[in-house]
Amino acid sequence: MENPKLTLFIIFYFTVLNTAKAADPDKEPFVGVNIGTDVSNLLSPTDLVSFLQVQKITHIRLYDADPDLLKALAKTKIRVIVSVPNNQLLAIGSSNTTAASWIGKNVIASYPETLITAIAVGDEVLTTVPSSAPILLPAIESLYSALVAANLHTQIKISTPHAASIILDPFPPSQAFFNQSLSSVMLPLLQFLSKTGAPLMMNLYPYYVFMQNKGVVPLDNSLFKPLTPSKEMVDPNTLLHYTNVLDAMIDAAYFSMKNLNITDVMVLVTESGWPSKGDSKEPYATIDNADTYNSNLIKHILDRSGTPFHPEVTSNVYIYELFNEDLRSPPISEANWGLFHANTTPVYLLHVSGSGTFLANDTTNQTYCIAMDGVDTKTLQAALDWACGPGRANCSDIQPGEPCYQPNNVKSHASYAFDSYYHEQGKTSGSCDFKGVAMITTTDPSHGSCIFPGSKKVSNKTKAVVNSTQISGAADRLRFISLRGNQISANAVAFSILLFIPFMTPWWGVQ
Repeated sequence: MENPKLTLFIIFYFTVLNTAKAADPDKEPFVGVNIGTDVSNLLSPTDLVSFLQVQKITHIRLYDADPDLLKALAKTKIRVIVSVPNNQLLAIGSSNTTAASWIGKNVIASYPETLITAIAVGDEVLTTVPSSAPILLPAIESLYSALVAANLHTQIKISTPHAASIILDPFPPSQAFFNQSLSSVMLPLLQFLSKTGAPLMMNLYPYYVFMQNKGVVPLDNSLFKPLTPSKEMVDPNTLLHYTNVLDAMIDAAYFSMKNLNITDVMVLVTESGWPSKGDSKEPYATIDNADTYNSNLIKHILDRSGTPFHPEVTSNVYIYELFNEDLRSPPISEANWGLFHANTTPVYLLHVSGSGTFLANDTTNQTYCIAMDGVDTKTLQAALDWACGPGRANCSDIQPGEPCYQPNNVKSHASYAFDSYYHEQGKTSGSCDFKGVAMITTTDPSHGSCIFPGSKKVSNKTKAVVNSTQISGAADRLRFISLRGNQISANAVAFSILLFIPFMTPWWGVQ
C-alpha cells in the first residue's frame, strides 16, 4: 500500500499547471488563512511575515488593519484582506469624512507596497450585532466612495462576511433563501456587490452543520470523504448530486441570490475549518478529523471542480485559522481551530499529496518530533522510558559512547527517542504527543555527529532496538493521545436543526 506524503501543515496560494495555456496566477483558485490575535506570545509583525513566507502562505485575512503588520507585509506579494471591526461601523457609516480617513490611514498608506485586495466591513454583523444592520450598507458605500476618490476601487473590493445562518432552508440547496427579515439589507447589498464586482463573503462551517444534525448529516459528507452514489446528497428539484456539505452550503448561497435575481456575484468563503480539540460535548473535534477536513478542503479547492450548481466557478477559501487562539473564552474548542501552535509548530500535518507542487523548498517530509521546553525532568523521563521500552523506539544512539549520548540529559535523550518513534510510526497523527510533552518541528535537531532519525542525513544501516532504561510504573501507564474529545463553539455558525431536518431527511441519499 502506497503511503501518502505527509505535507507540513500550510495554507498557501497554488498555481495549477496548465499545459494548454499560461494561466494568470491572480485568477487561479487559492486557499488562504485567517489570522486571529487572541494568542499569548504572538509573533512580532516581522517574525509573523517571515513565518508566512516560509510556509508559502500568500493569501491572508486580518480582523483589523494593524499598521505594523501591514508595514511588515510590504513588498512580500502576500495578498491581504483587511477588516473594519464591528465597533467602528457606526462612525464610518455616519460620516463620509470618517470613512475617507479610514481608507487613507489603513489602505492608501500601505498600498500598493502591501497588496491589499479587499476590505471586509464588519464580521457577521446581521446576526451578531443586528442593531448595526441599518448602518452596514452606508458604511460600505462610504468606504467605496473613498476608494473611488483614490482610484483604487477596481483593485480593492469591498464586502462583508456573513454567518451561514442568514440562509434559511439551506438543504436541499435549490430551496434555500435569505432570511426575509434581512431583505431590506441583503437586496441592496447584493446589488452593490453586483455593480462593483465584489464577492459575497460567507463563513461556512460543515462542522457545525454536522454537530447540529448528527444522524441526518453523515460525517463522511462533512469531511469530503469519498462516497458511494447511494450516500451522495441529491437535490430532488435539480437532481444535482452533492458529495460534500461545503459545496451544498455554497450552492445554497447561489440559489438564495438567484431568488433575488442576482446571478453574477461569486461566493468567497472567508472562514471554514474544523477544531482539533474540545471537551466531551464535542467528540468529533479531533486532530484526525481536523486534519482530514482541511486536507480534503485544500485538495477540493485546488482541484478546480467548482460546485454542482456552478462547476465552472471555484470558490476561494480562507481556513480558520493560522494559530490556536489560547486566550479565547471557553468552550475549549474555541482555542483549537489553529493550524499551528503559537510557537509556530504545526498542530498536525496535512495529507495533501497528489494535489500539485507543495513547498518549493522541499520541507514536505522534513519534520521531527522533539521534547517540549519547560517540561519537568520526571515527566520527560517517564516518556523516554516508554518510548525506548514498550514503544520500541531505536534508542541505541543515546547509549554511552554513541553519537547522541552527549549532551547527557533527559531532554536531549527524550528528543532523540521521540523522533525515532515518530518516524518508525510513519509520522502518523498522534505519534508525536507522549501525553503532551512532545511537539513537531521543521528544524533539524541533529548536531555534530548526532544525526536524528528524521534527517535526510541518516544512513541506511539498521540499528538494534535497545531498552535504555528500566520501565517505571509511570511509564507503564503512559499512553498516546491521538484523538482528543472536543466541544461546540459558543459563537458557532450553525443552521437551525428545525429548519434543516425537514429538508435533509427525504433527500439525503436519494437514488
